[in-house]
Amino acid sequence: MYYPRKIEDKISKHLDNKKAIILTGMRRTGKTTLLGKFYKEIKENKLWFDFENPLDVKYFEDIDYKDIYQNFLNEGLDKNKRIYIFIDEVQHFPDVSKIVKYLSDHYNIKFFLTGSASYYLKNLFPESLAGRKVLFEIFPLDFEEFLIFKGEDIDKYNKIKKKKNITEIDYERYDKLYEEYFKWGGFPEVVLEKKISFKYQILKDIFSSYYQNEIINLADYRKNKKIRDLILLLADRVGSQLDIVKLASELGITRTTVYSYLSFLNSTYFIHLIPPYSKNAHREVSGSQKVYFCDNGILNIITQLNKGQLLENAVFNQLKARGEVSYLRKKTGAEIDFILNKNEAFEVKNKASQVDVERFKRNLENLDFKKTAVLSKKYVNLDSVVFCQFL
Repeated sequence: MYYPRKIEDKISKHLDNKKAIILTGMRRTGKTTLLGKFYKEIKENKLWFDFENPLDVKYFEDIDYKDIYQNFLNEGLDKNKRIYIFIDEVQHFPDVSKIVKYLSDHYNIKFFLTGSASYYLKNLFPESLAGRKVLFEIFPLDFEEFLIFKGEDIDKYNKIKKKKNITEIDYERYDKLYEEYFKWGGFPEVVLEKKISFKYQILKDIFSSYYQNEIINLADYRKNKKIRDLILLLADRVGSQLDIVKLASELGITRTTVYSYLSFLNSTYFIHLIPPYSKNAHREVSGSQKVYFCDNGILNIITQLNKGQLLENAVFNQLKARGEVSYLRKKTGAEIDFILNKNEAFEVKNKASQVDVERFKRNLENLDFKKTAVLSKKYVNLDSVVFCQFL
């Protein structure tokens, strides 16, 4: 059964132009499934290649790119109509970017591509493809998508979400579902798996696959134990500002190496580094980057965190799907957990209290945001509080 993703509408807007559509993101987030959905919708004049299969790569190994085009025609494609070429896992054949550029420029071909990590795609598709591609990032499911995969009535959910005052009955309907999302995260395979022991095994396999394929095989980090140890240190620091000097000291490596590892982990979507909020009007803002992980399920198999850290990480992944996320730290030491798209401010609490609401209001003094709310995981009957389940 196919479950729709929110990003489909954005992708669909680019189906009729000539730009190559590129889907990137962590492994096992559903890129291939999404690519297959568009492949099925296009009824004719199409070919599918999987670059994990060396026989498929062979089609693209001719030195003369015109011969590659002829290879397509030899498969029965009609050169008088637009040709659609779908390629999965393009990072396994770096020369493909030059081929995509040439064939897009000289023939009526529309390319659809997936790659497992932006770190490679940024090098794989350089400025030579500027104006010729549109890139979409595919993440684990946010909570709304999680509900779709669980077979929930999403229209009913959205009606409740729009209410000014959500009742405890409304809250209870989604509390257990959010608890599952909070613990096991949003990787599609994990969400669809019913057995707890299998969920755990799938998550271990996802982490192992990322570590083996991205870190060791593709990145070729010789000191892979150091980057492994960095991952463990970062997991315990979720929601915290990073002290690069301390990390370098604990790992016994240089600060430059730490920055390099962090850049790699961030670019391959395993972690997310968020900056302090900055706007010309707020000169007082300063601070280091904070770290969050791609998925709560991954975090739970790496380390044991307190509920506050896990909740922050879950909320971050809900917000990330909606835009640019940062945090605010004022000179007074007061902090606001998340700023979304520079115009929405959120504070996260496991169970919000009136004291939390009042403190949040004080922290917002002299700041101008269109939307503000204290987010609570537990049910409370307070104004200015939004439940994480209905974010």
